[in-house]
Amino acid sequence: MPMVQPPCKVLVSGANGYIAIWVVRALLEKGLYGDKHEVVIVEDITKEGAFDETVKGVDAIEHTASPFHMNADDPDELINPAVNGTVGILKSALKYGQSVKRIAVTSSDAAILSDIPTPSTFSELDWNEQCLEIVREKGREAPNMMKYRASKTLAEKAAWKFWNEHKAKASWDLSVLNPPFVFGPAIHSLTSPSSLNTSAGFFYNYVALPNSSGPSNELLASTGTCWIDVRDLANAHVLSLEKEGAGGERIIVSAGLWKWQHFIDAANAISPPPKLATGSLPKSNPGAGTGHPSTVHVLYYDTTKAARILGLKYHTIAETTKDTLADYEAKGW
Repeated sequence: MPMVQPPCKVLVSGANGYIAIWVVRALLEKGLYGDKHEVVIVEDITKEGAFDETVKGVDAIEHTASPFHMNADDPDELINPAVNGTVGILKSALKYGQSVKRIAVTSSDAAILSDIPTPSTFSELDWNEQCLEIVREKGREAPNMMKYRASKTLAEKAAWKFWNEHKAKASWDLSVLNPPFVFGPAIHSLTSPSSLNTSAGFFYNYVALPNSSGPSNELLASTGTCWIDVRDLANAHVLSLEKEGAGGERIIVSAGLWKWQHFIDAANAISPPPKLATGSLPKSNPGAGTGHPSTVHVLYYDTTKAARILGLKYHTIAETTKDTLADYEAKGW
């Protein structure tokens, strides 16, 4: 039996963002959660009681609001809103969300992986303690990616700690999704490519701009980890509400491996080619994403849990690339 059954009301936090607006669309398109869309403005998600009013009368919560950028000086610029926003919405649900049955949180593979020089497979049993040690030791001098990873790790740890301490009296259970890099078309309000979120911005710069904005062929052939299409992640969020087995689980959702050259090659295989304002697509070194001597995949994920519990299906690199470039073309980019 699905954990959350229609008709019901779902609160999606951060609904003006890249991932969350696709979650909203997926919920509405399924027709399982009614056909009404109400917008509520939460001025500051870190403020005590910020979600107290918004959780009242909802049946489920999809919490996606959390900062992701590479510009933080002080690690707390990322850590505080990530942790306080996540715990804050759980506190509000415990106090005022008597009708809430399930809360699904967007975490990240950043809370799971560690940088290891040899090929390694990570599962939901793994936690990223490496980033926490680096941020504790280096503070502001820590690499920006480590600051981001620390924010996601600490936020998810705090979510599970809160739930474990209060699950006996909570009306809801917790499900956490751990996606890697998220790519795909954007449907939220954007003024220009510069307003894309971090992962989507990387994609635009490397796959759509001439010469991939300047990185070497070596970098494009050797840089990449795992990924998921934003539409598949949105679908995973819907499924995480519907599937009873998702309760009490953290679930890695990943379509598989990639290097930037794979997406560049997929872009150049589109026929007819997209007409972008930037002109010709980058080519770099075709085929090098697979055959280059320095192309070694060191990061793998065990996604058997996502297959078993969610039955999740994924877009291919070719499909995501085609749809994303079509989106750029439609936007006049």
